[in-house]
Amino acid sequence: MKIIDLKAIQILDSRGNPTVRTILTLEDNSTHSSSVPSGASTGSYEAVELRDEDSSKYLGKGVLTAVNNVNTKIKNAILNQDTDPNTIDDIMLTLDGTENKANLGANAILSVSQAVVRAAAHSQNKPLWQFMNEYYFKDVKPTFPKLLVNIVNGGKHANWNFDIQEFMVVPNTNIPTESVRIAAEIFHSLGKILKDKKLSTLLGDEGGYSPALSSNEEVLDIIIQAARNAGYENNKDFRLSLDVAATEWYENGKYVSHKLNKEISVEDLIEYFKTLTDNYSLLSIEDPLAEDDWENYVKMTNEISTIIIGDDLFVTNPKRIERGIKEKAGNAVLIKVNQIGTVKETAEAINMTHNANWSTAISHRSGETEDSFIADLAYACGSEFIKTGSMSRSERLAKYNRLLEIEQEI
Repeated sequence: MKIIDLKAIQILDSRGNPTVRTILTLEDNSTHSSSVPSGASTGSYEAVELRDEDSSKYLGKGVLTAVNNVNTKIKNAILNQDTDPNTIDDIMLTLDGTENKANLGANAILSVSQAVVRAAAHSQNKPLWQFMNEYYFKDVKPTFPKLLVNIVNGGKHANWNFDIQEFMVVPNTNIPTESVRIAAEIFHSLGKILKDKKLSTLLGDEGGYSPALSSNEEVLDIIIQAARNAGYENNKDFRLSLDVAATEWYENGKYVSHKLNKEISVEDLIEYFKTLTDNYSLLSIEDPLAEDDWENYVKMTNEISTIIIGDDLFVTNPKRIERGIKEKAGNAVLIKVNQIGTVKETAEAINMTHNANWSTAISHRSGETEDSFIADLAYACGSEFIKTGSMSRSERLAKYNRLLEIEQEI
């Protein structure tokens, strides 16, 4: 089915900053939209998110240039084309002509890329997840991911109350009706404990609490207590995971603790995470080191018996993932569609990761929208994990709710 119209508009993400939404119209007059998210702790190797830099509007964060690129250059290039996602992505990549999508903007390109995939699924009268599975992951059986649920926010997402950016619970089951319930009950149990202790229950960017606790260990201890109060035990019913976002506290070649206001040697950092892993049975640690610290990623992967997930290290880029696999720098990849900018390249990154017997975690961004595309993607590709924030804020819950819908569909 052919594309007969394309229109982008500027909308707001969950932080109130502008982002791009694109609406694509097919020849049957059906419309298919896509909205793109935006990160706060971003890796320097991510595809370019095009901003207007006009300080008189939205403090320079407007995206009208990206919107205009969709409404003119991209529209002119793909109008009357069939809805074949890889073909459309290739057209846009050629039109952009840069490795990091600096010309058209990854936010412009991705808004179209995702809308085309939705339109293609409609053309074949298939659910989004089924179309993606058969189109991008045809040798993979769709399976539900485990949930990486952020229930305490720190780092850049919560004004540096802790150096570690995210403290997560991961229900052991991957059945959405059960895993969502377990995570929600632990989240609410934690809220009750914080209220009883007269601590803040204000929420960070991704919907987790941001209380002023004394240490990372106190956070983990209070989560375990909250889970126990809800009837769940660490290891037996759920696991704990961390997102360190260490690139954010790597300064002038040194790791600097914002909480302690002091430098930490990489040897001490690795030893610290080894201790946390042993003491709390951590399931995974994301970005425990800075984005170019390849040598120490290899060392940490060898020394710590947990899943080491690279986010800023890999930025969903097949070239960097290929290097990581070759050097054994980590053993899992965080997949963020807007880091690379097309669904085609995202699928390539996922397939490369899974072919190496590494895990993937399909992820949201801290500045999100109500678009639930990544829930279908996670199920379609058989991802081991999905990371989409806490059990609060509708832009996070939209993804969990979509998993619940898919469970009913099948």
